[in-house]
Amino acid sequence: MGMSVTISAATDKDAEQILKLQYLCYQSEAALYDDYSIEPLTQTFDELRAEMRDGCVVVARLGDEVVGSVRGAVDADGVGSIDKLIVHPRMQRHGLGSRLLAAVEERLTAEHAVTRFRLLTGHRSEGNLRLYRSRGYAQVGTEEVSRRLSLITLEKDASAQAYVASA
Repeated sequence: MGMSVTISAATDKDAEQILKLQYLCYQSEAALYDDYSIEPLTQTFDELRAEMRDGCVVVARLGDEVVGSVRGAVDADGVGSIDKLIVHPRMQRHGLGSRLLAAVEERLTAEHAVTRFRLLTGHRSEGNLRLYRSRGYAQVGTEEVSRRLSLITLEKDASAQAYVASA
């Protein structure tokens, strides 16, 4: 290809590509849990645009194509919530998820007084769990959503972010 992937803040013009990529990426999660009504598959364009306005959205680009994305926001208690980390299937297993996760952590920390980061993933999503643990996240809770799905909450101290990024 000859091009390298760049990571930067998302712009309004990225919204359509992000939504399409999100739909593609969450098909495997929906199949894993036999639930195609999950929010990432039903989110509207307007809902995504609102998230982009109110939070931090980072994208990975290969040329003009959005090949990855992640969202973050910080609450009043300084907890940085990270959500919807997606990487195009053809770009997975090359470290792009780690790069996106580090980028959103860095942006949130630069703009807010973040004390810790939190994210959620399904109990069967082994690839996600492996990635998050490799980035310093530890399981702090489990919530049974249905008989098919339990959500695992993972957190890490924000001060660990710099250490993990340099490791």
